[in-house]
Amino acid sequence: MQLNQSIISDIKSIIAQSKDRAIRAVDHQRTIMYWHIGKRIFEEEQEGKDRADYGKYLIKYLSEQLQPEFGSGFSVRQINLYRQFYRTFENVHTLYAQLSWSQYKLLLTVENQEE
Repeated sequence: MQLNQSIISDIKSIIAQSKDRAIRAVDHQRTIMYWHIGKRIFEEEQEGKDRADYGKYLIKYLSEQLQPEFGSGFSVRQINLYRQFYRTFENVHTLYAQLSWSQYKLLLTVENQEE
């Protein structure tokens, strides 16, 4: 039986492309999750009387509750980033699938929003 020798490379390419798409889909969902977390924190803070103090307490409390189960992605620093992410990109529909969470984090470090 004669096999086309390109079948192995074609199948390897299909597998690699599918893995890449899966990784991008997971990262996009993670980015959307972080946005929703930031939104929920922001909404909760708006109910507080003393917003600044309440926000610090809330983020610390969330970190203490979430980090043991979900890991370092829920440190105080990270949760602050999620809140800032929502505040910077308030319209979820502007979150482009081409950008990864790492790229959004980089954008959050830019001081001037016009840049």
